[in-house]
Amino acid sequence: MPCFPSYDGTELAYREYGQGEPLICLPGGPMRDSAYLGELGGLSAHRRLIVLDLRGTGRSAEPEDPATYRCDRLVDDVEALRVHLGLDRMDLLGHSAGANIAVMYATGHPEHVARLVLVTPGAGAVGIDVGGEARLEIARMRAGEPWYPEAMAALEAIVAGNGTDWDAIGPFFHGRWDEAAQAHQAADAGMRNHQAAAIFVADGAFDPGSIRAALAKLDAPVLLVSGEVDVNTLPSVAVEYAGFFRDAEVVVQPGAGHYPWHDDADRFVTAVATWLAK
Repeated sequence: MPCFPSYDGTELAYREYGQGEPLICLPGGPMRDSAYLGELGGLSAHRRLIVLDLRGTGRSAEPEDPATYRCDRLVDDVEALRVHLGLDRMDLLGHSAGANIAVMYATGHPEHVARLVLVTPGAGAVGIDVGGEARLEIARMRAGEPWYPEAMAALEAIVAGNGTDWDAIGPFFHGRWDEAAQAHQAADAGMRNHQAAAIFVADGAFDPGSIRAALAKLDAPVLLVSGEVDVNTLPSVAVEYAGFFRDAEVVVQPGAGHYPWHDDADRFVTAVATWLAK
């Protein structure tokens, strides 16, 4: 894997897939090995994907200062990658928690962002609070599936504040709870830097008011992709999020969860590639 030194000397790695105009891809988790993104369902057939392993994850080194795991500090790694690649402006994609890094990079370095793609984005950076009842309403759409009773009981307990069985609600993050989805979900814990994940959202990571104000001035067009049955980033969250930008489009992928390129790769790739080609 190619590597480069970031601003503080931490050696960072990234994966490359495909050819053509680069698309910089930031993983979620938070702080999960970027391998889970794969080639984003075949998006690599349309763009050269540059998939960054965030510091302390995957093949990237751990920093000397753990405080640099905080989301706003990770923006400097994206800038170091841009410089390393010799790009003046770049298209940037962030998935889940990685979308927080992407939008914070866009507010800090708007002159270097051509297009912004936010896939089932985490909304902490812009201060959207998703209520528990809204999550339960989306979850009830899956009532006919065999795993539903156990998963729903676990989700209701979590929403009520007295449950911690996060593994049991795994099916709600996928449009199909098949063998591939189960393997994908099971791999999550082993691919995540849990210390870094805790620091990612530490005090001071987000200033939603300032970020919203900056996003309102952003000239770059934005695509937000939501999964119809995703209990993490509800379609209504994507719509609210889009309202913070001057030029934003929302695509709600039918039957998809938090990883829409897994649930229907062709539909996901067509939507993103078509938008990027405009």
